[in-house]
Amino acid sequence: MKPFNLIFLLAALLFLHDGYCQSPGENTPNPYTVSTYECAGLYWTTPESGNCTVKYKKSSDSDWTKGLDLVYDDRDGQYRGSIVGLDPNTEFQVELSSDQAKTAMNFTTRNDQFPIGKTTYLPEGESTDPVIITESGTPEGYHLVTVPENTSSVLNMGNVSNEGIQIDADYVIVRGVEIRNAKVDGIRIKKDRHDIVIEQCYITFWGRIGGPITYGNLEGSTDSGINAENGTWNLTIQRNLIEDPRGASNDWETGHPAGPQGITISQSLGGNVIRYNDILSTEDHGFNDAIGGGSNYSNVGNMNRDSDIYGNLIRSVWDDAIEVEGANMNVRVFGNYAHKFFNGIATASTTKGPIYIYRNVVGESRVGHRNPIGGSFIKTGEREPYAGGRRYVLHNTIVQPKGVSHAFSGHGISNTITRNNIFDVSGRLAADRETVDDSDYDYDYFSGLSMGVAKEQNGIKFSTTPSATRLYRTSYSLEYYPRSRINSIVWGRKPYQFGEVKRAITDPVVQISNPLIDGGIEIPGFNADFEGNAPDVGAFEVGNTPLEFGRRAYLAHDEGWPAWEK
Repeated sequence: MKPFNLIFLLAALLFLHDGYCQSPGENTPNPYTVSTYECAGLYWTTPESGNCTVKYKKSSDSDWTKGLDLVYDDRDGQYRGSIVGLDPNTEFQVELSSDQAKTAMNFTTRNDQFPIGKTTYLPEGESTDPVIITESGTPEGYHLVTVPENTSSVLNMGNVSNEGIQIDADYVIVRGVEIRNAKVDGIRIKKDRHDIVIEQCYITFWGRIGGPITYGNLEGSTDSGINAENGTWNLTIQRNLIEDPRGASNDWETGHPAGPQGITISQSLGGNVIRYNDILSTEDHGFNDAIGGGSNYSNVGNMNRDSDIYGNLIRSVWDDAIEVEGANMNVRVFGNYAHKFFNGIATASTTKGPIYIYRNVVGESRVGHRNPIGGSFIKTGEREPYAGGRRYVLHNTIVQPKGVSHAFSGHGISNTITRNNIFDVSGRLAADRETVDDSDYDYDYFSGLSMGVAKEQNGIKFSTTPSATRLYRTSYSLEYYPRSRINSIVWGRKPYQFGEVKRAITDPVVQISNPLIDGGIEIPGFNADFEGNAPDVGAFEVGNTPLEFGRRAYLAHDEGWPAWEK
């Protein structure tokens, strides 16, 4: 067996039914699920390929919901896919139906209310001593490391200790701690550790002070606010503020960016959730990646599998706002906002898939400090044997001015499905070449110059040229949250009655219904809550609660404030 296949097999066996981790063995269920708090990956190994439909429901309910069909990977003889938008700590039933067979299973989503066993309180006030956590908790009682009640703990490393906190234990929660001036990483999670929660922490001014590596600085590469070494899994990183590293990444005008990162997870076994974090900096202290790590071309990568990245607020990144590269087997990236970055979401490679990229919103993109040209929303790139995994790109919003130049990068791409996206870009929709001709782009809004290999038969396009199918004549300026009516031009000289006066107006501007509203199509399991006659195109559904991002998302004003914010 080749080494990379062995790594994949071990990872696949590690995560078993109901999202709990067990040792590899012969008792792996088939089919089986791996759940996070709000999503679940489904796996069914069978030699019978073809279509495989999904329906699911809470065990306590009677009505079934249709999910998106599973994807068959004939390399592994396996159907894979995800169901999303679930409630934590809830039992569900799933039925899978292929062309030849039917099967069913139950699973329970992970509980995000963690039982506490031992609690360790850090010293009140400011301390210069690093915290090294070596005592593990258990699934029944996590080891909580936190600040004294009604006060705060500040770990100020003064550029002496490499980390503010080092975690060399399992079933650990670190909550509400402020970490400053760590020499390398704010928090480091040691190799092979698992079931760790880092929440409501403030990490700032970490890392080696050197500037861009291309200007002769030899330090500063990938020093991270939170850094997880190889082989970690089941990490939850939520509602933290990670800002202002002391070092700086160079931009693309001076070579490939290299510098500090917000969150680095390398060669993980999966099961990670990174949600509702603020990862922010200034342009002169910008990140390399906000979230990233691992090998670009790999059967593992950073998230690897069965992981979620959502609700994060990201700013000032010189390479990828979110890097998810490697196996990407049932990885979900959704509901994030990125501003001032080069590539929005990097997926080179997606070796196994499927990866789901949906309802993300991005702002400005730029190559460098002096070059305003933007990068791509999704970076692709495939080469054998690291290729072939399915990408779903659904309901994302990318608008100008100063946005990305391309929806997808110019690297090789295959097995990509797009639906209901707003791609307001000046350049290319898809790459000009495709590794395998098996992608499907449709029902998107696209404003650029070239579709590349894409064929948008039912896409929406605003234009000032005469109308065609799904083509709207308008000078409309797109908005993140679409308004119900927009201006449109009626070409030619048209008669109008103003009271008793009749006049002819050349090329009048009139109000029409916004074609983005109700302009999408239904996607099972992803937009059943739409308002009106059909789903809206883009990340926001008019009539529903708008998306929220960052550490305060979906919280009441007085809810959950850690000590360092009071």
